[in-house]
Amino acid sequence: MSSVAVIDYGMGNLHSVAKALERAAHGQTEVIVTGDRRTILGCDRVVLPGVGAIRDCMAELIRLGLDTTIHEVAASRPLLGVCVGMQALMQTSDENGGTQCLRILPGKVRGFTEQLDAIGGEAARLKVPHMGWNRVVPTRTHPLWAGIESGTRFYFVHSYYVEPGDPSLSAATSEYGLPFTCAVAHNNLFAVQFHPEKSQHAGLRLYANFLAWDGTL
Repeated sequence: MSSVAVIDYGMGNLHSVAKALERAAHGQTEVIVTGDRRTILGCDRVVLPGVGAIRDCMAELIRLGLDTTIHEVAASRPLLGVCVGMQALMQTSDENGGTQCLRILPGKVRGFTEQLDAIGGEAARLKVPHMGWNRVVPTRTHPLWAGIESGTRFYFVHSYYVEPGDPSLSAATSEYGLPFTCAVAHNNLFAVQFHPEKSQHAGLRLYANFLAWDGTL
């Protein structure tokens, strides 16, 4: 039986993610919630969830030594980042006055409030955080989009979004006053800003696709 580790660093909605993965696995994959380095590296696939402020997430990852573990995972097996877990893969975030992230992928994390205020008009009146169902449009083919139609709605809760340093990293976009990247992909890495575990059938399909993915394109 294959295995997937859900990284536990005290900052993610771990129960919801694990339960959704178990439903998607149909008994074919063992789901392990853990913060232990050896256990994580012993799994076939790894999920990095995250909620809350990026500064707190990064502080806990570093305190627990999981930042180096995630770098090892990123170099060796399929890794799925979810929400703040996606943002953590970038170089820096504007949140909390500026926060250094894991620097695995080139890019920055921007705040909606500042960008929407700069646009003005209707955009400036949108509420932040961006919360609720929104359409996701894949910008490239990828195994994780198998069986998911372009424009499918996924559930979002976030005040910050990723701005990839290389446009080719973008795997999907959505729109909230401005178009933004809501999924990135590079080799064996895939990450999404939305919450698959809150996105009903489409979210379960994406998790099932991840559990079947060997990290190749």
